[in-house]
Parts: sequence; structure tokens; C-alpha cells
Amino acid sequence: MLQALIFDVDGTLADTERVHLEAFNHAFTEEGLDWHWDEARYRQLLEISGGKERMQHFWNERYPDLRELDHGAVRARIDRLHEIKTAYYESAVNEGRVSLRPGVLALIEEALQAGLQLAIATTTSPVNIAALLRAAMGPDWRTHFAAVGDASSAPVKKPHPQVYQQVLRELEMPATRCLAFEDSRNGLVAARAAGLKTIITPTSFSAHHVFDGALRVLPDLEGTTVADLRAWHAGLAVPA
Repeated sequence: MLQALIFDVDGTLADTERVHLEAFNHAFTEEGLDWHWDEARYRQLLEISGGKERMQHFWNERYPDLRELDHGAVRARIDRLHEIKTAYYESAVNEGRVSLRPGVLALIEEALQAGLQLAIATTTSPVNIAALLRAAMGPDWRTHFAAVGDASSAPVKKPHPQVYQQVLRELEMPATRCLAFEDSRNGLVAARAAGLKTIITPTSFSAHHVFDGALRVLPDLEGTTVADLRAWHAGLAVPA
């Protein structure tokens, strides 16, 4: 029986990646770097989960001969870049430039009314989660979620299942009673490795991914109901 819904954040709850990309490029400019990621390059970098990890990967590509003695300074620079990027992103969210994807809020509200538990399993930072959901759901957004796993509590990023395993422990619930919602291949692999049936709603940044093993691949959650989720979870056909 379906008892809980577990949501990824970036790309799943909201189509955030264009604003994240803008925020990365703003940070590069602020720090005097000659870096600029276009959408094609960023789409490639999204194969790596985590903003700091993306920047570290790019740094290693640009400067492959970096000496071991320099690594501490590089980490400090990346931390600074991430702080600037996060502040820019939070400001953009507060200005109303990011909103939940179609059907998300209606499904969340119906799920709460139906007595389902809600949780978040993401590789993004707590600041980014709070900025998005505070704007979309109000200052008490956290009270609606029985568990939240993020980059601070689960540092091993997707496709590793660590964040899902953490959330399942907090829910005190087996994976067989939950559904995960993701938008990317890495997210799907992480959720499936934790034993979760998974619904995918791709964005333009992840539409090229292969989603073998997904329970459903939908354009978004518009019109999706708790009854649909229960039927899909149970392996039943949904009447047209």
C-alpha cells in the first residue's frame, strides 16, 4: 500500500536549472574567472550531481596539472564561488523567478489530505530548498514534510542511494510503501538502488536521458492524482 511520496527538488519540484546556470555564471564573473557555461555545456555537467562537484570537475578539466599542494586553495575558491552562486539563486527565487512545476502543488495538497507522508531527497543545499519551498508553500513549508534529506545530511551524491536510504530511515518505512519522483537518470538510479518505484518528469535539461526502470515517464504532474499514484504503485491500469 502506498504511504509516502519522496520528491527530488531541482528539476522535479521546480524547473530550476536555467536559474542555477545563470547563478553559476554570475559567480564566475564576480570572482574574475573567464569561465562561462552555455546550456549545452551545463547539460553535460548536470551528469555530475552537486554544484561544488560540477565546479571541481570543470576546474580539473581546465587545469589538469594542478599540484596536490594547491588543492586546499582550490577547495576554498570553489566554496566561495558556491556561496556567491547560492546567494544569487536565493535572490532570484525570492523575486518570483522560479515556481513549482505544473501539478506539483495540487498533488502535494491532495496527498496531505489523503494522509500520505511527504519527504524530500535531494543533492541540493538546505538554503536552496528553503528558498524555493518558502516562496511556494509559505514559511511553514517544513511542517508538511516528514523527512528531508539534502546535501548537508547525505554528502554522497546521486546516483548513490545514500539520500534515499537516509529518508527511508527517517520515515521508518520500507521502500515498497513509497514512490519517488525524479527528473534525471542519476536520480532514477539512486531511487531504484534504494528499492523505490520511481516516476520521472524530465525537463529540457534531462529529456535526452534514458529512463529504463522508471514506473512512469510523464511530461509533468499536471492532472496526476493520488488515485493514479496508488494504481500505478499497485501495478493496476488507470481508467482512461
